[in-house]
Amino acid sequence: MWRRSEEMPTDVWMSLLLVWITSLPYVSMMPVGGAETAAGPGEGQRLLSRAKRGWVWNQMFVLEEFSGPDPILVGRLHTDLDVDGKRIKYVLAGEGAGTIFAINELTGDIHAMKRLDREEKAEYTLTAQVVNADTDEPLEPPSEFIIKVQDINDNPPQFIEGPYRAAVAEMSAVGTPVTRVTATDADDPVYGNSAKLVYSILEGQPYFSVDPNSATIKIALHGMDREMREEYLVVIQAKDMGGHMGGLSGTVTVTVTLTDINDNPPKFSKNLYEFVIPENLPIGQMGGKVKANDRDVGENAKSTYNIIEGDEQGVFEIVTDPQTQEGILRLKKALDFESRRTYTLKVEATNVQSDPGGGVGGPFKDTATVKIVVEDADEPPVFSKPIYMLEVNENAPVNTVIGTLGARDPDSSGSQVRYFIDRHTDLERQFNINVDDGKITLAKPLDRETDMWHNITVTATEVRNHSQISRAMVAIRVMDINDNAPEFATEYEAFLCENGKPGQVIQTVSAVDRDDPIQGHYFEYRLVPEMLNNPNFTIKNNQDNSISVLAKHDTFRRQKQEMYFLPIVVTDNGNPPMSSTNTLTIRVCGCSKDGIVQSCNVEAYVLPIGLSMGALIAILACIILLLVIVVLFVTLRRHKNEPLIIKDDEDVRENIIRYDDEGGGEEDTEAFDIATLQNPDGVNGYLPRKDIKPDLQFMPRAGHHSGPNGVDVDEFINVRLHEADNDPTAPPYDSIQIYGYEGRGSVAGSLSSLETTSSDSDQNYDYLREWGPRFRRLGELYSVGESDRET
Repeated sequence: MWRRSEEMPTDVWMSLLLVWITSLPYVSMMPVGGAETAAGPGEGQRLLSRAKRGWVWNQMFVLEEFSGPDPILVGRLHTDLDVDGKRIKYVLAGEGAGTIFAINELTGDIHAMKRLDREEKAEYTLTAQVVNADTDEPLEPPSEFIIKVQDINDNPPQFIEGPYRAAVAEMSAVGTPVTRVTATDADDPVYGNSAKLVYSILEGQPYFSVDPNSATIKIALHGMDREMREEYLVVIQAKDMGGHMGGLSGTVTVTVTLTDINDNPPKFSKNLYEFVIPENLPIGQMGGKVKANDRDVGENAKSTYNIIEGDEQGVFEIVTDPQTQEGILRLKKALDFESRRTYTLKVEATNVQSDPGGGVGGPFKDTATVKIVVEDADEPPVFSKPIYMLEVNENAPVNTVIGTLGARDPDSSGSQVRYFIDRHTDLERQFNINVDDGKITLAKPLDRETDMWHNITVTATEVRNHSQISRAMVAIRVMDINDNAPEFATEYEAFLCENGKPGQVIQTVSAVDRDDPIQGHYFEYRLVPEMLNNPNFTIKNNQDNSISVLAKHDTFRRQKQEMYFLPIVVTDNGNPPMSSTNTLTIRVCGCSKDGIVQSCNVEAYVLPIGLSMGALIAILACIILLLVIVVLFVTLRRHKNEPLIIKDDEDVRENIIRYDDEGGGEEDTEAFDIATLQNPDGVNGYLPRKDIKPDLQFMPRAGHHSGPNGVDVDEFINVRLHEADNDPTAPPYDSIQIYGYEGRGSVAGSLSSLETTSSDSDQNYDYLREWGPRFRRLGELYSVGESDRET
């Protein structure tokens, strides 16, 4: 039986007593075979007796979190086996055996050696066995039992998902659910009230309340307005032990936001708006802004604007700016200061969301007055029409007035207007316009068949301000007259079979006319008068503006006549009618029996001679080839006999080479290299002719040769001249260099001796010395020459 320890507290003993009561051994009545009662029951009756068990225990309990100075006694194991004087001991095995739980081998007392936590492990399964203390021989099979950790209220409630955020519409009714919070308690929900939670509100009153059991937060105050206060902080407490004193508690915060409903109408910031708009403001441009403020947010704050009064002509429109929610006043029609100078509009702003909800009444709109003053501006001229449609006959003479354009200055000052044609639209300058009255006249003859329409642009400019320009489109249609005669649609060439039948259709002929009459084309065909009674052909009207040419007989032969020409007159139905004569060429051909054309050429004439067309072509080619050979031969002979000597009538001055640079005078001995006048092939004094074979072999004499840098030019030239004059094999192929022009303003004039009528003996060269140091050397040379001749 249990024995109380002196150091155990009273509450622990009460718990252990409860454990002992619940762990009394299970008593089962089991039959014992062959035993009878003392009263001697009859046969078939069974005696009932209590069956013995080896263990007097079932399960044990231990309090969690117990922390006394000594190990806590959990329970005692006891066996009632007949041990016959043997020493026994108790052996414990299983979960926590030897570490958490220990057993007294002699008494069977089980103690908890450590502090236990039910939330970590709620029960332990162990096995107990009685063995011989001396031999450790099991005296009975092991038995399993359970030690349960008894819960105490050692865990407070916790809000795992907190903190919370919730939203509810403003102006919600009392009792409207906002959100629900949930707390958990790690204690045993089955044993006692350790896990029984009760909820209460610590902060957030009087606006909200909480259900103590379900933890549902609800609206507790009527008329909560978002525009007054948008956010609330609510603190909820969860307490275990059913909310009684001594229970543990936990709290969580819930942030409640009031969402907007359309409970506020738009309101204009001003009752009167005034704008000044120039009359030349382009259509679609902004003239002003109005703004209606709304205390709501989001879609509930969006407004639309409308003009409800003062704009009967639809001059203005007002649209909403999606970014700023302003009303943009724009022009739909052009303003005119001269016709109307002020406008007074009534503008209304209305919420887009017209159904407010929450039981809030309307109306959700507001109105304001907009006064507009039109400001005068210098406007360009205005045409009476934006587009003019004019017509003119294509045979109209030049200077014919086609039409008149009108434009005026809309300003009150009324400036005069000048008219001009934009020549970019009239590159041919087909038309003119009177700059003062706007009359368009014809400048060049028209041709409808070339251009049916002429589109030009006319500009109107103020005389006072040339920058004010307006434009108008003018479309001029050229009206057709019957000025083109009909003609054959194509160049027809008909073929007639020799074996054709009379009345056979040779060709179908149609005509075209470049004119375009309103009533359409109708052509009349007839033969020229001299061909009306021809015996060969006739025409037939097909009633579709075409005719058929028919043969009158079948005796056509190519040998007799290969080709016929049939003139046909085509007349249109214009006013006046136009006609033309067109000739149809008809060739007589050889055809097969089926009427298929086989030959229409002149082969019929040469066949009787016995030569085919191919043979004739071959003969003609040979003749042409012979002629070409003869021409080439004659040309080569003539080219070979041409003389190599320059003719007398040829101008040798064509080979003149002009040098424009002057030397540096007699002191300049480096400016000119005399070697350039020497032929490198004739450096030895002899240059043979290569074009002819000389009759006499000329051996030139050895002459004096100046060095490349020599200055004896006179002697060098004389030597070369002597060699050329005495060479009988050298014709005059010299290239004469004429230095006859010194340029304009030259004091010396011409130095050429070819242009003077005097001889060398009559020439006086003393004046060369008067020209300066540059001509001194030249004067000395000529003076020396005269002295030599006199000597």
